[in-house]
Order: sequence, then structure tokens, then C-alpha cells
Amino acid sequence: MANSVYVKFEVPKEIADKVYEALEIARDTGKIGKGTNEVTKNIERNNVALAVIAEDIEPAEIVAHLPILAEEKEIPYVYLPTKEELGEAAGLNVGTASACIIDAGEGQELVDEIVEKVAELKN
Repeated sequence: MANSVYVKFEVPKEIADKVYEALEIARDTGKIGKGTNEVTKNIERNNVALAVIAEDIEPAEIVAHLPILAEEKEIPYVYLPTKEELGEAAGLNVGTASACIIDAGEGQELVDEIVEKVAELKN
């Protein structure tokens, strides 16, 4: 796990892999938000099924507000190891600090499973 101030819990590889899969499914059959600005706006609008934050962001201030905002709005969030892999899963040719699943599309069951497991991690 990265030693970033905003990372509040460690996500096992098994769950991280499911998050990548869910993001890819939502990208193709639902709707996702890419980048910290889009993620922030959608969280503020309570329009997010799952927020995803990369652990390797420098400076940390770029995404440090996301876990706090997500908790305030009771939106589930999860961390992934690298911005490059997160960007790839989101369909970008570059890394991204964060992304969110707005509409999971055909991946709704997978997102529900991830949300349940993340809730267990946080307790």
C-alpha cells in the first residue's frame, strides 16, 4: 500500500481486479466519470455507484478530498495501486488520478459485490 495520507485502507488484489473489471464493463455498457474533476462533481451530486482513487498520486492533495467527500455523501470508494492501470481501465491512453462508476450497466452485480467487500474492509 502506498504511504499516501489519503489512503485509509488497503484493498486486496482480488478486489482490485474486480474493480478494474467493473470499471471496464461500466465503461462499455454503462457510464463512468474520468478524472478528479468529474469524480468530484459526480460525488457532490450523489451520482456515483463507486468512486475509484489511485494510490500513487503526487501531490496527494489532488485526490485527498475524495475519500472525505465520499464518506460525507455515503458513497463507496476504493483504492487502486496505480494511476496508469486506472486510466487504462477507464479507457484512457494516460493515467488518471480517479474515476467513478456512475451507471454500472451490465456490471451492477459486480459493483454490488465490490461495495459489500469494501464495507467489510473499512470495519
